[in-house]
Amino acid sequence: MTNARDTWPLDRTFPSSSGTIRWAALGPADAPPVVLVHGTPFSSYVWRGVARALARDHRVHVWDLAGYGASEMRDGQDVSLAAQGRVLAELLDHWGLERPAVLAHDFGGCVALRAHLLHGARYDRLALVDPVALAPWGSPTYRLLGAHAGIFGQLPPNLHEALVREYVGSASHRGLHPAVLDRLVAAWCTDEGRPAFYRQIEQNDQRYTDEIQGRYGELDLPVLICWGVEDTWIPVERGRELARAIPGAELRLIEGAGHLVQEDAPAELTGELDRFLRTSR
Repeated sequence: MTNARDTWPLDRTFPSSSGTIRWAALGPADAPPVVLVHGTPFSSYVWRGVARALARDHRVHVWDLAGYGASEMRDGQDVSLAAQGRVLAELLDHWGLERPAVLAHDFGGCVALRAHLLHGARYDRLALVDPVALAPWGSPTYRLLGAHAGIFGQLPPNLHEALVREYVGSASHRGLHPAVLDRLVAAWCTDEGRPAFYRQIEQNDQRYTDEIQGRYGELDLPVLICWGVEDTWIPVERGRELARAIPGAELRLIEGAGHLVQEDAPAELTGELDRFLRTSR
């Protein structure tokens, strides 16, 4: 199986409060800053096409969440959504970014919202792509894995890999290219990755969005919400509900795309994000 680090190198490190973070920056150093935040059970690799396209005119920062992808994975690690929000705020300080544009997918949406609402991170604008932001959330499969992480963590490596491949693949409406699926699964199939997969599910629950959901009306910045119409993980109605909860939010529905919009409709998503970044406040 190909290691994601070979084709998507995150060549820099940051010693965060939840372990060593791997990150990279693309594009001109003096260009307007953009930060991309991925979700679960993915890595910054899902942003590769968008990142490279936006890097023509922006300084694009990508990173793997603590306990994900190429970042540190270890026993006892805090990889909860609470921890990830703190880490994002730490990274913005480390990068010296005062008001970047932030583009966040899935759990990354909650991470970006928590960093802004709870930790004082300031953004120029915020784009949320099929985010985890509203209760209730968590598919039956996700809740089952979280409730019995210790049992599933004892699966033999081949059965674990089969489970992860099926789970990751279900995020796409069109079906993932085999090489892409290999890369998304690879990090979860190492000796460190197998327990890390169940650890991140076990540590997360709805309270992390409950803590901020009532504050979405406080958001005072341009917000774009993109949603794959065929998302079976989080139905598109949640996108409409979230748009109603955020003052002035713009909702863009992307036809033919499931939860992994970056893989199902990369051109459409990149076009929407590029337009949003170029729109004057």
